[in-house]
Amino acid sequence: MAFSQGDISAIWLTVKLASMVTLILLCIGTPIAWWLSQTRSWLKGPVAAVVALPLVLPPTVIGFYLLVVMGPHGPIGQFTQALGIGLLPFTFWGLVVGSVCYSLPFVVQPLYNAMSAIGSRPLEVAATLRAGPWQRFFTVVLPLCKSGFLTAAVLGFAHTVGEFGVVLMIGGNIPQETRLVSVQIYDHVEALNYTQAHWLSAAMLVFSFVVLLALYSLTATKSTVGARREPD
Repeated sequence: MAFSQGDISAIWLTVKLASMVTLILLCIGTPIAWWLSQTRSWLKGPVAAVVALPLVLPPTVIGFYLLVVMGPHGPIGQFTQALGIGLLPFTFWGLVVGSVCYSLPFVVQPLYNAMSAIGSRPLEVAATLRAGPWQRFFTVVLPLCKSGFLTAAVLGFAHTVGEFGVVLMIGGNIPQETRLVSVQIYDHVEALNYTQAHWLSAAMLVFSFVVLLALYSLTATKSTVGARREPD
């Protein structure tokens, strides 16, 4: 068999984590992106900078500070202990928190671009038809941003699948709990088990290519449709 039992477990855990993180990021990223696209507040710059921090910060820095705040003396750690659920580091839910923080800009940015491209005209027209704020959002914004949501979901999922630094810092290397595909490949290489490392790495390579191909195809299709709709 190409994949060992440990490989299959790591793949399943990675897919589970990426799916859960993508859903959470879409729920969190949508209001953030909408606010950033609509506000004129001076807070827009600082908030956008905080959201984009994972793009420039080393994963180990993010992982270190997450360990601090989720540790026994950190605010999140003290809160989770007070709730009786223990500490989050080196657990699956700790990976979820770390992945949400690390992949946030990969979801917010496509949503922000799509929402900014709508302009004010469609919303003004909907307002003249007596559509309320929630109606305008669900009947105008969401349909017009469909491709943005698809791009955000794909990027969020793919980026979570490919994480390593934050995952290792927050989750460690616990089988069937925090050992994801990226960590499993690292273990195979450390053990000089290059055959298994090749199989998993090849699977990641194919997955990454398919994701990029899908994104470029989606962008090309959208551009072609938009060009056809332009008046002569």
